[in-house]
Amino acid sequence: MTLIPGDGTGPEIAEATRRVLEATGVAFEWDVQEAGADVMDRHGGNPLPEPVIESIRRNGTAIKGPITTPVGSGFRSVNVGLRKSLDMYAQVRPCKLYAGVRTRYADTTVDLVIVRENTEDLYAGIEFERGSDGALQIAAAIERAAGVQLREDSGISIKPISETGTRRVVQFAFDYARRTGRRKVTSVHKANIMKHTDGLWLEVSRQVAAENTDVEFEDRIVDNMCMQLVQKPELYDVLVLPNLYGDIVSDLGAGLVGGLGVAPGANFGTDAAVFEPTHGSAPKYAGQNRVNPIAMMLSGVMMLHHLEEAAAADRLEGAIAAVVEEGRSVTYDMKPSPDDPTAVGTSHVADAIIEKLGGA
Repeated sequence: MTLIPGDGTGPEIAEATRRVLEATGVAFEWDVQEAGADVMDRHGGNPLPEPVIESIRRNGTAIKGPITTPVGSGFRSVNVGLRKSLDMYAQVRPCKLYAGVRTRYADTTVDLVIVRENTEDLYAGIEFERGSDGALQIAAAIERAAGVQLREDSGISIKPISETGTRRVVQFAFDYARRTGRRKVTSVHKANIMKHTDGLWLEVSRQVAAENTDVEFEDRIVDNMCMQLVQKPELYDVLVLPNLYGDIVSDLGAGLVGGLGVAPGANFGTDAAVFEPTHGSAPKYAGQNRVNPIAMMLSGVMMLHHLEEAAAADRLEGAIAAVVEEGRSVTYDMKPSPDDPTAVGTSHVADAIIEKLGGA
């Protein structure tokens, strides 16, 4: 099993997660691999060394801590690099509200899953800097083909959505719904405006739905979907979205259930799966034993289900839920006030969960 601690606060929450996973009684043999900003100097400026990719290919499954992605400059993203290298085309982000979590939706049942296409759309990274030869050539081609004149100082991003990419992720969403006993898949799009990209997404979604009639299907325009989730999240079950919308709506979903501190995630391909929390690495808190490890622990629950260790997964989720509901052994962000003196550290959360599991 590949374990990537990550950087910033990643190693702390990864260690806490490793401990609770081992406390379930499942036997793990860890293949620890380094990636991220902290290891770049040792790997020629590469935050994603090839041994990391090789390890995941060899083991088929990995769990990783958060890794820093610079804003506006620097390397693009280790997470994007992993998804592309391993063709992990489907990201799964459950948004489940646990008793004891502070949220505006405490009296509402929120238990939905967001499936995000991971390899196409604007996040495919096909970009041209303003004023570059590529941008000028693309602008000229757009004017010839569509009769639309772009400003000369435009940066350009290209949004590819393919029939093949759409079909496989929508089918994944139906298979996931069926496997986990969920009732409905909602395909999210902006086909009313982007006829040939989101329009294709919607067309293929409907075709796949017609082949999976045992699961209910509907579609929603993305802006309306955001409003619907805020107003009545209990009506939704599995959402499947193109890459950009999936990224945005999954954070909205995390907001419904208390924030990124309780938001697990996973990326799936044909031959590999990587499980990870969806929050950042919070480097300013590194080494302080302060950050919330729950999201990575819940990602570990997802990993146990993937490994067909359902009993261990259920026990671990139950232990996490019990600790969260009691509200004693939780980090500052899960207290009524962030300066609550009873807040505990990262490692202490792990201790409490292990105690619930009956382990040491």
